[in-house]
Amino acid sequence: MPVTLSNSTRISKRFAELRASGELGIVAYITAGDPSFGATLKFVLALAAAGADVIELGVPFSDPLADGPTIQRASERALKAGASLAGVLSLVRSIRQSSEVPLVLFSYYNPILQMGLEKFAAAGASAGADGVLATDLTPEESEEYRRILAAHRLDTIFLGAPTSTDERLAKIAACSSGFLYLISRTGVTGAKDALPDDLPTLIRRIRSVTKLPIAVGFGISLPGHVSVLGGLADAAVVGSALVSEIEKAKSVDAAAAAVAKRVRSFKEAARHGLSRREVAP
Repeated sequence: MPVTLSNSTRISKRFAELRASGELGIVAYITAGDPSFGATLKFVLALAAAGADVIELGVPFSDPLADGPTIQRASERALKAGASLAGVLSLVRSIRQSSEVPLVLFSYYNPILQMGLEKFAAAGASAGADGVLATDLTPEESEEYRRILAAHRLDTIFLGAPTSTDERLAKIAACSSGFLYLISRTGVTGAKDALPDDLPTLIRRIRSVTKLPIAVGFGISLPGHVSVLGGLADAAVVGSALVSEIEKAKSVDAAAAAVAKRVRSFKEAARHGLSRREVAP
């Protein structure tokens, strides 16, 4: 059975504000601990100041199968620097000293399972996290996970894919809270030049089975992508494009400035794109 939260989480509040203003949200992903937790703290505060609506903190993992080369390298760098799930939770606590930006822990399930569901949920909520996306956890195996996280007022976000049937999209949506993350294409994460031609059809399919906000990710790397999504989705997820800026920057301060500049460009595109209210259903 689906477990629901009230509309009082930071994530739900932010999406309600975006919906009221007709503005597309920007969900920014970075790998926590790349190149250090101190650097990640600077990046998060810079992203929030630049207008990121939700920030996903990637928990470094040794076998990130859903991620393309850019985020794989970021995970490797973070792990070599000593990053861990416990360290990411400590980072969340540090972020909360300066910012109320909605935070999603973006993880593979193994680190969560190794910590223990109850311990993880309690620690995440206490630190100030708002939601969790366990990329390789299926709805069928998620009942205990969802029950425990909901008890700690953490949103549970799941992935929908182009290959998902309508029946499965409905099941995924029923297990989700906060928002639903819609993968725009088959394959792994990574910056692309163009969005799939069939993306509008996919978004209409998911809209028919849920009232949750829809955030579209995988391949979102240009302001033009955001302008297009403004008439279709509730948010665009930008990850590899930001992680790439961090990878190539000469210093932590330069990286913080670069990711902030990127997000500002996406927010500008979102404000100039069509609102959903201007698009016929």
